[in-house]
Amino acid sequence: MKRTVALLSLLTMLTATGVTAGCGADTDPAADTVSLLVAGTPDELAAYRALAAEYEKASPGAMVTLIEASSAKDLMTRVSTSIAGNAAPDLFLINYRNFGQFATKGALAPMTARLAASGSLHDKDFYPQAMGAFRWRGEQMCLPQNISSLAVYYNRSLFTKYQVPEPVAGWHWNDMVATAQALTRDAGGQTVKAGEPEAAGVPVAVHGLGVTPELIRLAPLIWSNGGDIVDDPAAPTRLTLDTPAARQVIQDFLELPKIGVVPSDVEVETQDHEARFAAGKVAMFVSSRRVTTAFRAITGFEWDVAPLPQYRSPANILHSDAYCMTKASSRQDAAWRFLEYALSDPGAALMAKTGRTVPSRTSVATSPAFLSPGTSPARSQIFLDTIPALRPVPTISTWPEIEDATGKILENAFYHGDPIDKVIADLDAATRAIFQRGTAAR
Repeated sequence: MKRTVALLSLLTMLTATGVTAGCGADTDPAADTVSLLVAGTPDELAAYRALAAEYEKASPGAMVTLIEASSAKDLMTRVSTSIAGNAAPDLFLINYRNFGQFATKGALAPMTARLAASGSLHDKDFYPQAMGAFRWRGEQMCLPQNISSLAVYYNRSLFTKYQVPEPVAGWHWNDMVATAQALTRDAGGQTVKAGEPEAAGVPVAVHGLGVTPELIRLAPLIWSNGGDIVDDPAAPTRLTLDTPAARQVIQDFLELPKIGVVPSDVEVETQDHEARFAAGKVAMFVSSRRVTTAFRAITGFEWDVAPLPQYRSPANILHSDAYCMTKASSRQDAAWRFLEYALSDPGAALMAKTGRTVPSRTSVATSPAFLSPGTSPARSQIFLDTIPALRPVPTISTWPEIEDATGKILENAFYHGDPIDKVIADLDAATRAIFQRGTAAR
């Protein structure tokens, strides 16, 4: 039997099911009941339900109470409020960029000793880039479920229709820009040159590129150009976007709206990049593996993925989520048993088949469960080829605040043309105090 619960309050959920999260001996008769908080699309949530059901089949007497958050933001709110209210779930799935705020508060149960003693999970089973992103002060705090990166999703049918060469490994940023210009078309299929949408009133039917103005989109390009985003990745105190390498990337990025290859802020507000790509209104879209599940529902055209373009050398940014165990959980042994199944070959393969994840477990990532012959994207191997070039952003407790602060400034600069010197100065001024308040992983 499995309970799937989607409630507005974790405290209400735990009270209603008779589960009490707290320290001390486990006196609950349902000792093998494990609560797991996740967020995702309907397809993703269906996969977690299937994972819970398979675990229950394989473990007689065990039960998984699945708590479904509507979005990543909703999940973060639920985790924060439930921990503060002593009603935390046993497990939750979170991105490495966000887990530091809970690690620094001592809210997570370290997994180092359990992993060392496990007969079924071992360090070597997982990509080290993903494992390393979830270490805090020498402890393995969470176990990674996936290891994604950025890729360029592209509409193959449009490339074929307009006889534009498809992206290849090693392509440069300038190649992507030129390709985006060739694919920016009006309703009659004619190329729309820079300035025409405003100057001549030519409506753009298809934009060549969709990309969000965020620090995590700029970071891999800055790394590729030989720069860095912070002064010390291990213990950062400030952004370092005033270097020649970083300035070139920021300037190139801010030029995209000026040459007319990306939708305007008004257009994106009306229909986001993901929806525009699915509707055939954007020829290329920079995103992580996350969108694959939704794009597999596309029937109107063929699509695939290409590597992220580069400047001087290959570089990409780590996107990874992991299962974290709350320190307040009174069912940590039961939670660990679930993790051993969820991250086993069968459990990881089940999630990989949804298309959503690049498995952090190497044996599954290199298997048909992920590579999915005959299923889009045909070039899924690109995500594996990228792994050696992956880098994480700094693990610091205030990183989510840094992303929020920089996001507002970059969005305004991207769509409204702020001077680059002002942009860099504003980014530094908005984040200095946030860095100072942060606690680093090392």
